[in-house]
Amino acid sequence: MDVFRSILLFILAGFFEIGGGYLIWLWLREGRGFELAILGAIILVLYGIIPTLQPANFGRVYAAYGGVFIFLSLLWGWQIDKVTPDRFDVIGASVALIGVFIIMYWPRS
Repeated sequence: MDVFRSILLFILAGFFEIGGGYLIWLWLREGRGFELAILGAIILVLYGIIPTLQPANFGRVYAAYGGVFIFLSLLWGWQIDKVTPDRFDVIGASVALIGVFIIMYWPRS
């Protein structure tokens, strides 16, 4: 398994899911244009395709992706919404990322 490629796919999937969801959020919560909802929906469909490129099985990929999503969501909030993660956010995201690496990349016999 190419770990670097797998990590890039997780990051790409995360930005598509969070970005698409954010556009839907802007439409519904902030009254922005319907075109953002359409674009968000398209991006969310693409997000659904990206994990299929991972080499592992569905359950493992989606379980591990949850940890990546936690980290990227906090990063998104920090950079886009200007909400700085506190130490508990950082600790929690670190624990989640450790879980990702155990689930996806720990050697198995």
